[in-house]
Amino acid sequence: MATPKKPVSKKPAAEKLITERSVPKKTVTRKPAAKKKAGNSGTTWKIVIAGLLIILLSPFYYGYVLKMFSSTWQWFMDTGENPHYRVYKSFNIRIPNKYQVHGIDVSYAQGKINWPKVKAMEEDSVHVSFAFIKASEGLLKVDPYFKRNWREAPKVGITCGPYHFFRSNKNGMWQARFFLQNFTLEAGDLPPVVDIETLDGAKPEAMRKELQAFLSYVEVHAKVKPLIYTTLSFYADYLAGYFDDYHLWIAHYNEDDLKVGPRNWLFWQHSDKASINGIYHAVDFDAFKGDSLAFTKLLVP
Repeated sequence: MATPKKPVSKKPAAEKLITERSVPKKTVTRKPAAKKKAGNSGTTWKIVIAGLLIILLSPFYYGYVLKMFSSTWQWFMDTGENPHYRVYKSFNIRIPNKYQVHGIDVSYAQGKINWPKVKAMEEDSVHVSFAFIKASEGLLKVDPYFKRNWREAPKVGITCGPYHFFRSNKNGMWQARFFLQNFTLEAGDLPPVVDIETLDGAKPEAMRKELQAFLSYVEVHAKVKPLIYTTLSFYADYLAGYFDDYHLWIAHYNEDDLKVGPRNWLFWQHSDKASINGIYHAVDFDAFKGDSLAFTKLLVP
């Protein structure tokens, strides 16, 4: 007979099911996907563009660009030129680089001068700060424009000094007296000048005697030591070694620098062809050796 089968217990399966159901499942929390910030890049570009527009439309920016362009162009134009000079187109001359105080000297040859225009003229910080004005010549000649120039130039702030064209064959003391009759020096004026360029037929020693008489008389009566103006060649031929107590104003053109031996010159007339606004003839152009402080110390107290 067949052995009867034992009934299979279903309890374990039920227990398994209960166990599975009783263990809680871990809940997986998903982070929401990060949203891209809309418009950030666009805002940045707008700020950049706005900043550029502000800079480009600013007058300060254009001033800076123009100044930089001008300096670069000037550097380009000066390439190959004499490094001791720079060409100033408005003045129509080359001007030595290392001098800060510039001026002119005038006479009847320049005609009627518009001094406000002279004062207003400027190129890259170069302008007319002083003027030597011809007052007289010899024993009888008064420059016809002296009174006007002596009156009008200081009104616009140009520092002035008078000069006398010396005639070597005339009495030096009488020339000095005649010279001083034409003006009155005031505080802030440049010292008076004697312009000696020719022998006029006189012997060198006779010329030096009369010149000394002129200088001595002016120094005593004007109470200031005068300057001597002359050309470099005349100085070398007839004045070198004499009048060492007097400062020099030397005319010498188209040279890199002015060398007058051991003497301490103060003014250098380096051109006789300058173009100056308000003056309708060529003008002598001068440089002062020192700075503005030294220039001030030279003036009549």
